[in-house]
Amino acid sequence: MSGFSTRPVSDAPLRRDFGWRFTAAVLASAALTLLLAYAVVALLWRGTALWGTNIPFVWGFDLINYVWWIGIANAASLFAVVLVLRRHGLRSAVNRFAEAAALAAVAAAAIYPILHLGRPWLFYWTVPYPAATQLWPQFRSTLVWDFWGIMSHVVVTFLFWYTGLIPDLATMRDRAAARGRLGLARIYGFFALGWRGSVQHWARHQAAYRMVAAMVLPMLVSAQTIVALEFATTLVPEWHQARLPLQVVATGLPSGLGVVLALAALLRGGLGLGRYIDDADMDLLAKLTAAAALACGYVYAEALLVAWLEDQATRQAMAARAFGAYAGLYWGAALLVVVLPQLLWLKGVRRRARYAVPIGLAAAIGVWLDRFSLVAGGLLRDHLPRTGPLYAPSLPEWTLLAGTVGLFALMLLVFTRFVPVVSMFETRHEESEADAP
Repeated sequence: MSGFSTRPVSDAPLRRDFGWRFTAAVLASAALTLLLAYAVVALLWRGTALWGTNIPFVWGFDLINYVWWIGIANAASLFAVVLVLRRHGLRSAVNRFAEAAALAAVAAAAIYPILHLGRPWLFYWTVPYPAATQLWPQFRSTLVWDFWGIMSHVVVTFLFWYTGLIPDLATMRDRAAARGRLGLARIYGFFALGWRGSVQHWARHQAAYRMVAAMVLPMLVSAQTIVALEFATTLVPEWHQARLPLQVVATGLPSGLGVVLALAALLRGGLGLGRYIDDADMDLLAKLTAAAALACGYVYAEALLVAWLEDQATRQAMAARAFGAYAGLYWGAALLVVVLPQLLWLKGVRRRARYAVPIGLAAAIGVWLDRFSLVAGGLLRDHLPRTGPLYAPSLPEWTLLAGTVGLFALMLLVFTRFVPVVSMFETRHEESEADAP
């Protein structure tokens, strides 16, 4: 990459017009976000009776989508953190939008724990505020675990994203001022926190960036395992498993990596950033996605084997999940998460956006099917005979899901419009390393 200028990266946010395709994407995402607002208002007005949940399926899309979005956020954050801590060359190409995807995903996930409370306007009861009644949150409640898991996730993920962005915001400030766009330069300057690029600034920034990255690692493990422990602390045979935290973490990796792969292919072609997200970067990212899919295959095989060696209730619960009414979800997840990403080992597939984007998104959809199979299919066979209809999501639940997808896409589009999608200071640092004797 020696000799490359970062000006094409900064020119993209400074454009006055992104074209009709970008405008159409923003309008579609905004329409879905408005649909989300409508679904939330309807839920507040009529309550959770709008959802298709019933006994024993007391958790439906609210928990399915929450676990799915958290998995995407965790995998994208973990990928970015490992690249930063290891100072890997791939960080300059993908770190910025991987962090943005993690932040957008955790924002979408944060909606669901509040909405499934039934009385979401009382969500502050989970916070240990100084109440005059001397009533405190019950820390054995999984709702309190959700609060601390989500809040730590939001704060640390935002700090990680924003800390890495500060030097590039200063570059955008200077280049916007050079173009005579003083209002935009003031906005960039405000968020750049007075950055001037001194040696002292760089030393403090690098220390802070790596410190926040190190803070993300335990947060990722705790946030994802908290979600899994919500299942494991119950007595449901398919949920009451010590392996469940590891299984949820491992199966969540292809969803985040698949989304990052799809974003890399789209940004590379849409913004003309082939010099910064090159073939080598796409190769490595695609191979990591395929390798994560192989790990998921091992997890699926281990779950079947361990269930077979467990007691009769666990064997029957696993058989009901894999061969019962929701068997299509289970095997569909295995196909999309484990089998389909193996095509990425082929060079002609992983370097072409028309193949990489669908495969990456299909991996994320497959993980969503896995979460559906875990939440709903795990309750098909309990210790007691089950009576009543199966769980079927209602239209308001589908509306909420579509709305959070729209919110996720809208946040990424806003990020693309105003912020450099490739880390410019990391690119310059990589160039200086390549030019060093």
